[in-house]
Amino acid sequence: MRVPKPHHLIYGSLRDYLTGEELTDTDDERIRQDLSRMMVEEKGYARELLAPRLKIETLFSRCFVTSTIELTVTLHDKQFMIIRYGPGSLVSRERPAIAAARVINPEYIIPLAVVTNGRDGELLDTATGKILEYGLGAIPDYTTAEKMFAHLVFLPPLEATRRERELRILNAFDVERCCF
Repeated sequence: MRVPKPHHLIYGSLRDYLTGEELTDTDDERIRQDLSRMMVEEKGYARELLAPRLKIETLFSRCFVTSTIELTVTLHDKQFMIIRYGPGSLVSRERPAIAAARVINPEYIIPLAVVTNGRDGELLDTATGKILEYGLGAIPDYTTAEKMFAHLVFLPPLEATRRERELRILNAFDVERCCF
């Protein structure tokens, strides 16, 4: 029997920057913590406006997948942006981030999504799927977000068939395939 090789180095544990929760310390988790720290210390968001690790669970073709949204950002009591992290190429992260933003909130579609690998980023319009800006600087700071907010469109939730399509996309892109 083949035993899967772990694909993450584990350094022990660390404290979540936003919640204080104890988490497994990996290279990826350190980048996630850096993103949270950047959003508070550089971008000016209050900690309570950032919700870490929201989950979307899907089951299609006997394949159960838990998709994690690294950060969901709220202004004026509305979630307006999600941030998804993944190592490597950003282009392969765009579509599942858009799908997640379209389905995670049951009341409306979250209008903005960010994909990042920790070094680079893209700000996406979730209604059109278009890239609005490139680079980590594309993530709006609190002041910019306040100015943008009045112009953001919070579309109604998707009807059942379109919602299922987005969930299938999320399931396909986020399935965990370990190394052997």
